[in-house]
This record gives sequence, structure tokens and C-alpha cells, in this order.
Amino acid sequence: MDLSGLRRHAPQSLAGRRQAAVLAPVIARDGEAHLLFTKRAAHLGEHPGQMSFPGGGREPIDRTLTDTALREADEEVGMRPTEVDVLGRIDDTRTSSQYAVRPFVGVAPDREYVPDESEVAEVAILSVDALTDPANYESERRVGHPEYGDHRVHYFHVGGYTVWGVTGRMVVQLLERTTDWRAPAEPDRVVGADAELPI
Repeated sequence: MDLSGLRRHAPQSLAGRRQAAVLAPVIARDGEAHLLFTKRAAHLGEHPGQMSFPGGGREPIDRTLTDTALREADEEVGMRPTEVDVLGRIDDTRTSSQYAVRPFVGVAPDREYVPDESEVAEVAILSVDALTDPANYESERRVGHPEYGDHRVHYFHVGGYTVWGVTGRMVVQLLERTTDWRAPAEPDRVVGADAELPI
């Protein structure tokens, strides 16, 4: 992964939605780049059981959204702010739960991270090589969504996990900015907004 281009990304507006931030931690393991994900606890009210990057809503104690991302990573998996080198970010994105999320990218050490069971069911560290393997990727165009209209959904199936939804969109953008991988121009299929999810 070439993370140098992340530093030059311009700010965007988060107006009109609740502010949130996530951290996409890049971990070097056995000489290869990996990304750390969390599997959200099943009892959570929003996106239970889904794969995500550590993160959450901005709190009054957070001076900046970078502080939000680092605080949440510490709370969720014990990743201390002092051990993360935040290099930049990718585009803000919105969620179906009315958040505007700012994704930051940082380098973190390869060590054991312990999930906070109140929020996180598992920590998964997935290799970038596996994420960019065409055999592990599929996408579909969902048509007629009441809020988003026609939109594309990306799925990465790696190590028994499926990364999709808003986190899948973030992964696509991060990989396209830092590796030679590109999402195929056309989705694998077109389905209705209420079609069963391939997860």
C-alpha cells in the first residue's frame, strides 16, 4: 500500500447530519499490509453484526473528528491514540442511520487488540492482498432504494468475514487510492432494493 497520497485530501462538509469518525488502521504483518476491522456486537441497535472500522459519533470531549476516531479505537479495541500514526483520510460518507462519517487512515502496531464486548464481538485483521483478490470481491447494483435510489453495494469475502455496506464503500476507496486494485466498472448483477443480501 502507498499511503502517501492520503495527506493531500481536502476537507469536506458534514453539515446536516450527525458527525462521526472512524479509523482504518493499517497494520504491517509478515511484511504485508493488513487492515483491522471490528465485528459489531449483535445487540447493538445500529448495524449489529456488521464489519466496520473502529469509530462512532462525535462527543463534546472531542476537539476534532480525529480525536473522535482515536478515542473510539481506544474504547473499542484498546488501540491507544499515542501508538497510531494518522496519515490522512478518505472521503466523508453518509450512513442510513443519518450519520456523516469521516474516515481516517493510520498506521498501528501489530499486536493483540482486545474487543470491548459491549460494542465489539470480534477483531479481524485482514490482509490487503486478500481484499484485492478478485476471487474475494463481488458487487451488485440495487435499484429503487427509497433514500439512495439506485446504488452499488460492494462485498469483500475474506477469512470467513464479509465487509460490505458503508465500510465496503470505504474499503473500495482506500484500496483504489493506495493500491493498483480497481473495482470492476460494472457490478456482477442488478437486484431490487429489498433483495436478499449475499452475506
